[in-house]
Amino acid sequence: MGHGIDQVAPLLREPANFQLRTNCDPHEENFELRAHGPLVRIAGDSSAQLGRDFVWQAHGYDVVRRILGDHENFTTRPQFTNAKSGTHVEAQFVGQISTYDPPEHTRLRKMLTPEFTVRRIRRMEPAIQSLVDDRLDLLEAEGSPADLQSLFADPVGAFALCELLGIPRDDQREFVRRLRRNTDLSRGLKARAADSAAFNRYLDNLIARQRADPDDGFLGMIVREHGDNVSDEELKGLCTALILGGVETVAGMIGFGVLALLENPDQIKVLFEGPERADRVVNELVRYLSPVQAPNPRLAIKDVVIDGQLIKAGDYVLCSVLMANRDEALTPNPNVLDANRAAVSDVGFGHGIHYCVGAALARSMLRTAYQTLWRRFPGLRLAVPIAEVKYRSAFVDCPDRVPVVW
Repeated sequence: MGHGIDQVAPLLREPANFQLRTNCDPHEENFELRAHGPLVRIAGDSSAQLGRDFVWQAHGYDVVRRILGDHENFTTRPQFTNAKSGTHVEAQFVGQISTYDPPEHTRLRKMLTPEFTVRRIRRMEPAIQSLVDDRLDLLEAEGSPADLQSLFADPVGAFALCELLGIPRDDQREFVRRLRRNTDLSRGLKARAADSAAFNRYLDNLIARQRADPDDGFLGMIVREHGDNVSDEELKGLCTALILGGVETVAGMIGFGVLALLENPDQIKVLFEGPERADRVVNELVRYLSPVQAPNPRLAIKDVVIDGQLIKAGDYVLCSVLMANRDEALTPNPNVLDANRAAVSDVGFGHGIHYCVGAALARSMLRTAYQTLWRRFPGLRLAVPIAEVKYRSAFVDCPDRVPVVW
């Protein structure tokens, strides 16, 4: 990686399809873009949405890891602020930890961490296993062929997060319905507004109940431990961040993971070669698939030189986690799914202070989902060619339907 300043990177037109996928793989336009270097400048829809003439696009592993790990030179705040503006956060982002910088980020992160310890995750495992078993019972009752995404992948991610947050069982189905409608980007803003309002009203009422009588769930724990040191707005933001960051990510990883394993059936047997080997399958799937293609844009708050390019204060950088994890600088033959490869430090769950706080829980859920699915349905296969599988328009890459037979 360069230390001096080279000639400024050429300004490229943003490829039309580079944010899409080809089945489980990055769209070929991503590879064409990376041929210009690990850090390029692009102009198009992304720069227009951020109010800039251009944005930097990082898709080399070393560059992405460097930027994600540098909170002194880059911020995830939605708008550029200087020292005089203080630490004000716009109302819609209060509590959403991915938009915070230290020291406020540190304060909120410390509240979350105890809920994601190994001990807490192990306590949740029986409930996760029960949820997985129940959903597979419904899948079997539906009969072959069936849509694995709607009957299994989507509910496992959603209802596990409901259990974590302490949402009552009777409320979970409607809560999840509102959530999914609110995150469906194929619907217009007006159509999503009513679901968003209902979603927020429910969280307000849930927080009020937890303030009055905290239970043993996530919200109750924070209320008991931190009381007046955390506001209701922060609690709602923390819940929203966990839901948006966890529900679709797990659903996408289950759906895409099934597609990837069916395309690479030799990897399925590794799931049953012991806990360590099963974990390797999960880790490799996260690297290979990376359903969160790009985390929040990074905004330079100082001039900084990366890979020989001067990124000026006020410039935005988009980091492609998907392409960083498909870089030979990370691992040989990165476009091959191989659970036998040496362990790598991929960026599938992010890097630096914004590394996913629920990563260990997500891995546990995925391992349980994949293993239980193939124990129940060892003859599982796609009911359509993989090229016919459609993907939904959402914040996280996720199959819309995964038709399977067994």
